[in-house]
Amino acid sequence: MILPLSRTGLLHTALSPALRPALPQLAAGIAAAAAAGLAMLGAIGCLIGLLRAPSMAWAGGACALWLLGALLAAASSWLSHDAEGRFEARLRRQAAAQLMRLPASTLSRYGGDKLRRLVSDDISALHHMVAHLPGEIATFAIVPLATILLLADIAGPLALLALIPGVLAALCYLVIIPKMAARHGAEQADVMGDIMNAADDYARGIRVSRIYGAQAGAAAAYQAATRRFIDGMLKRVSLVATTAAVAVALLQAVATFAIAYAAGYTLPPYQLAAALLLSLAIVTPALKLGHGLDYVAAGRAAAQRLALLLQESPLPDGTQHTPLPLENGLPLQIRALPIRLGERLLVPVLTHTFLPGTLTAITGPSGTGKSTLLRILAGQELQSGGQIQLGETALGELSLDSRPQQLLLIPQGGDVLNAPVRATLALSAPAASTAEYRHALQQAQIDIDLEADAGPLSGGEKQRVSLARAFLSPAPVILLDEPTSALDRQTAGRLFDALLRLARQEQKTILFVTHDAELAARADAHLALTPCAPHGDAQ
Repeated sequence: MILPLSRTGLLHTALSPALRPALPQLAAGIAAAAAAGLAMLGAIGCLIGLLRAPSMAWAGGACALWLLGALLAAASSWLSHDAEGRFEARLRRQAAAQLMRLPASTLSRYGGDKLRRLVSDDISALHHMVAHLPGEIATFAIVPLATILLLADIAGPLALLALIPGVLAALCYLVIIPKMAARHGAEQADVMGDIMNAADDYARGIRVSRIYGAQAGAAAAYQAATRRFIDGMLKRVSLVATTAAVAVALLQAVATFAIAYAAGYTLPPYQLAAALLLSLAIVTPALKLGHGLDYVAAGRAAAQRLALLLQESPLPDGTQHTPLPLENGLPLQIRALPIRLGERLLVPVLTHTFLPGTLTAITGPSGTGKSTLLRILAGQELQSGGQIQLGETALGELSLDSRPQQLLLIPQGGDVLNAPVRATLALSAPAASTAEYRHALQQAQIDIDLEADAGPLSGGEKQRVSLARAFLSPAPVILLDEPTSALDRQTAGRLFDALLRLARQEQKTILFVTHDAELAARADAHLALTPCAPHGDAQ
């Protein structure tokens, strides 16, 4: 068996901080599993000795060794599962901490569903590889070797012929079936991806499919993908499952006993018993081999995906929790800042100062990096150059935990919790009173019960509930991305007036991304972004 302890498996540098503390306990589990297997083997040896020379000593030795083997197996299981549980907890904390440090663009590249699978399913997939690996090592390495030596010593080399079925089956499970399963498994995964994509396309364009018929577009792609899946499954069953069935048949006691009896029927009873019992002691563990390899393969793949996540470049984390103010408060200063989206340069150099007590409108065509600029200023994207300072403190010197308390970003789209409205407002001001929550909602131009479920609200209502956080947050800098995009003109105007009052009365620095020229004209200051080269919408 190929162990998953490699640079592409559990010993990958990214996973080693979580695994390293568990290694001594896992080693103890391996030792206990090996000792348990040898104790069980010793019990069989005592039975053979009992047949050769009946005595209470042999019988007592067999019982004692069986009991010892059971206790050692239980200890091995506890040690391995306890170590795995602690490893899994550390890995989940490590993954969660990494997610909190990743740039917003990296998180969006993974997507919500993929991230959930990484921190849940993939970490769980490591269970068998970690918790059951000690027993597998002992079963497939130490115990079979000791059994072969004991069998040859008691019954002679001829008795080793009884191992032929087990050897053939083990070769099937170790070599043939894994290769076939890997090849067809990869094909099946590709087909399943095609089905999911085709089903998604069909659901998005179902009206078009109905107009043009089932033989065109996404509907035809979906039908073709399902046909490929069915054909692939039939092929997999006919090849992989048939081979596995042949291997299991070879492992059956009937085949092993038949060869053992044919090779040793002339031997004394105790030697024939040795051939029968010890050959089966080698063959029986091989029944678990194929099942274990499937889990190990899945665990290796999960470990590689987790390692890639943990190797993603995180945001810089400073040590300062409170910025040092200048004489005029906490201006937000940008010097020679390039704005990039991935490898694309959106704005080559940007220098600007956003003053406290002012609302600055940021405008520009789609794709000029307005939303990207806000994420960079909020410390949610990697800064590729230039300088950003809040007061006298560089943005990178602020700790990740303190940045939301200093620079509050409210993204476009009205992100709210699927919970009562109060829960979303508490993100910015957990200790605020009910009256303060209601006043903030009033400033955001929405009248809604604090206990109302925010999930079913309309887009405009969600946007205003989210914007109410700006009137509650202690952050000196408020970054608003298209805050009026889902509002009618009158409501947008009243909200803009409330934001102007907030900036002037509380000396807030407010950045307001908008495509509304009338609102931009009413702002205290204006920053227009222009693209450095033609490209599509990259906000």
